[in-house]
Amino acid sequence: MNTASSTQFEQHYQSHLKHLKLKGLQPKTVDAYARTIRRVGDYFGHQIEHLTEAQLTDYFSDLTASHSWSTVKLDLYGLKFYYAHVLRQPWVAPGLIRPPKNQRLPDIVTVDEARRLFAATRVVSYRVLYFTLYSLGLRLGEGLRLQVGDIDAARWRVPIRNAKGNRDRFVPLPQATHAVLRRFWSVHRNPVLLFPNRHGGLKCAMTAKTPMDAGGVQTTLHKVIETCGLKKRSRHTACATATPLT
Repeated sequence: MNTASSTQFEQHYQSHLKHLKLKGLQPKTVDAYARTIRRVGDYFGHQIEHLTEAQLTDYFSDLTASHSWSTVKLDLYGLKFYYAHVLRQPWVAPGLIRPPKNQRLPDIVTVDEARRLFAATRVVSYRVLYFTLYSLGLRLGEGLRLQVGDIDAARWRVPIRNAKGNRDRFVPLPQATHAVLRRFWSVHRNPVLLFPNRHGGLKCAMTAKTPMDAGGVQTTLHKVIETCGLKKRSRHTACATATPLT
């Protein structure tokens, strides 16, 4: 790698970041596409302006041997974005990759299993969060981003913003969930966040600016699932009827 190649790569990379932001992509997508160009740049010595189909075949063959298909697809889409918006060049290898299509049924936690999970969760903030995710049918990130102003008790609904696919939607608000959230909020009284982070304990929850840590939530959930003897992965939970916490 020479200095000229490195300089040109860095200039193109910065342009890539600008285009990603201007196209209104989700932060996770921006981060993934940025990592793509860094990874491809490292692989080819930062000379990626005129890659051939043979070079791309080598790269993606090595990538499939060391990474998941999810990463492979992100690198494919990220590199196509780079060629289209930064290099202004046509994609040179159409049809190169065909990831396998896997359709899996979601794991549905039953009402009885959910009750066991809630009862086994000793930390109140986690228990309320799990109940909220379950009763509203939310993903973890959607639940953590909930704010006090999102709880529309007048219409008994909750707006879910920046959901998957960068779409907003409304979900019904069960009365049981509303009651649980009101009791929980009366404990921490954060003016903005429904689930403020737990750094510094309850005293700091009122002034917290960030929500609870997703990693800690997931780690605790996995431990609770093991304690309950549940075999479901519980990444997405769904239920037609919300049952009160006890």
